[in-house]
Amino acid sequence: MTSPSPASRGRTGGTAQDPYGFGTPVDRLGTWCTQWDYVEDRFGVPGLLPFTISDMDFETAPEILTALRGRLDHGVLGYSRWRQDDFLSAIVHWYATRHSTAVDPGSVVYAPSVVYQLSQLLRLWSRPGDGVVAHTPMYDAFPKTVAAHGRRLRACPLDDWAELERLLALPDTAVLLLCSPHNPTGRVWSADELDRMARLCARHGVAVISDEIHSDLAHAPHVHRPWAGHGGDGRWAVVTSASKSFNIPALTGSYGIIGDPASRDAYLRQLKDADGLSSPAVLSLVGHIAAYREGAPWLDALLTYLAGNLAMVAGHLREEFPQLGWEPPQAGYLAWIDLRSLGVDDDALQRELVEVEKVAVMPGAAYGSPGLVRLNVGCPRSKAEAGMEALVRALHRLT
Repeated sequence: MTSPSPASRGRTGGTAQDPYGFGTPVDRLGTWCTQWDYVEDRFGVPGLLPFTISDMDFETAPEILTALRGRLDHGVLGYSRWRQDDFLSAIVHWYATRHSTAVDPGSVVYAPSVVYQLSQLLRLWSRPGDGVVAHTPMYDAFPKTVAAHGRRLRACPLDDWAELERLLALPDTAVLLLCSPHNPTGRVWSADELDRMARLCARHGVAVISDEIHSDLAHAPHVHRPWAGHGGDGRWAVVTSASKSFNIPALTGSYGIIGDPASRDAYLRQLKDADGLSSPAVLSLVGHIAAYREGAPWLDALLTYLAGNLAMVAGHLREEFPQLGWEPPQAGYLAWIDLRSLGVDDDALQRELVEVEKVAVMPGAAYGSPGLVRLNVGCPRSKAEAGMEALVRALHRLT
């Protein structure tokens, strides 16, 4: 596969060092953008420079835009089907070429979102009052979804294997909700770790739901390993989407891989008969197919650019606060920074960032970890540098 020509690289253009124009800012204001237009909803102040919700400020791959325009040019946007070869074979192709994992196309299911899949699988594999184990710190949608379904969340520290086994062994624990790679820390689980989790879950009869929406964003030498290669014959599901890696969440749409045929059939009955969602978002299908068939060069360039942003963060912190010992995450574009050794008060830091620096940075308390912050650097380097400089200034004033 060859790289796209300059004419196909979108309106931002590019250079030899930045072929897709990731360094060129794109104005997202006035586009109903959650991160930019609605920052006041979470932080109480409009007009902040945001480093918050985990989408990126980059145009998606030009191949995706070309495919979307071609589908719109057809002009008819009627009911569609996700159970068709173009969509399923693109997923199979991506897993084979990107993750060295064979996927049976018959095991693939569709969903409007990853959280929808999580909700339906919780209903399928647990009952109200059952325990659901998840690692902490934790993506903030997990506790909300678990609680909304009347299940009991059981939080386990990332590296506490004894506690993990204790929680899985409880008689009413029904599900391990895995985040792989982990959000917000960017942790990439090793093959040995995944095998160990699989053995524990099999031993205690616990189903596994593996949220792998960040799977394409692992930074070398770290390698994401899909649960589909570790789950065996038990009750397990991978829930994922191209939305994070190719920055297309506004298209909606996701997909899953469910290993057990009976569970898969039950899930699809709920999707079609109970929820009436058998007709997918057709532009999401088009976007996924283009991403998985043609988007690899763009994704490779994105990972290189993101690694540069994260190296910039590491450089600032190494120079200004070497005692933090911060290292870039193993996956993703979220800088998860532990500030506890500085003794900074969370509320005071947020006041400095919002009221003085006019930036919005997610507090770690939103993920169950006071004393940390999550800085989204999926953006042009000039913006990422502005965010880091604001954070450094705020921290210096407080320390």
